Amino acid sequence: MAEQSPDINLAFTGASGAQYGLRLLQCLVASGCRVNVMISKAAQVVIATETEFRLPGSTPAMAEALSAYSGAEDGQVQVFGREEWFSPPASGSGEKAPLVICPCSTGTLSALATGASNNLIERAGDVALKERRKLILVLRETPYSEVHLENMLKLTRMGAVIMPASPGFYHNPRSLDDLVDFMVARILDHLDLPQTLVPRWGDKNAH
Repeated sequence: MAEQSPDINLAFTGASGAQYGLRLLQCLVASGCRVNVMISKAAQVVIATETEFRLPGSTPAMAEALSAYSGAEDGQVQVFGREEWFSPPASGSGEKAPLVICPCSTGTLSALATGASNNLIERAGDVALKERRKLILVLRETPYSEVHLENMLKLTRMGAVIMPASPGFYHNPRSLDDLVDFMVARILDHLDLPQTLVPRWGDKNAH
């Protein structure tokens, strides 16, 4: 019997760094994952500002566009709107999928730290925390205020993985894509998914 492909919940919020999330989507699809995507309104603006990729307005059209962008098969990428409370990420009785918020804004960080569930992304994060599921927050902000640091500490103590978008340079990056791939590789490692984007530390090809 073939092993079932894992489900991953992937959320985009309004922080800078849309390239990280889009590249991660491509890699998740290439790994055979089924991806439930949630995109805030602010994230749509950021994607349009930082990339040449243009998202259409409706969720079915978004799913079609993201599927084409990532090379997904039919039904492999689903997009859910901000108030689709009957979607799998909205309930603890749904599929036990990890949640990656990439990029994660400090506003979303605050909402998760205080238990707000005003939209589907916040609810999905709340579910991940209460069900003790893997929750990866790829923050993109600098500098951090005391409030940001307190929220990161609080969420870390709850079990979330705080992974600021701080790419390393020891792999001798030659391009912006190399810097993006560094972070995406670290996220894939934490999802226990194979990656060949960046050599592992100690490998003969690592620098």
